[in-house]
Amino acid sequence: MSRQGSESDTAILKKVNQHLTRMSCRVNAAIHNGQVTLSGNIQYENQRRPALKAAGSVEGVRGVSDQLKVTSR
Repeated sequence: MSRQGSESDTAILKKVNQHLTRMSCRVNAAIHNGQVTLSGNIQYENQRRPALKAAGSVEGVRGVSDQLKVTSR
């Protein structure tokens, strides 16, 4: 599944999850051909941008799709 000159989706996803964990983001990440999709619930709108930035900062990520939902408490 590895593409020449880039990391496999599995390796990229592992790094994305590590970045999100360091930020204490509890969202789901999925990847297909370097395109990351973040889904799940966040408590506050101001958590969205850092999560998207963390996922997009990983080498090999071609784009990030935002499917996060803000839950009101």
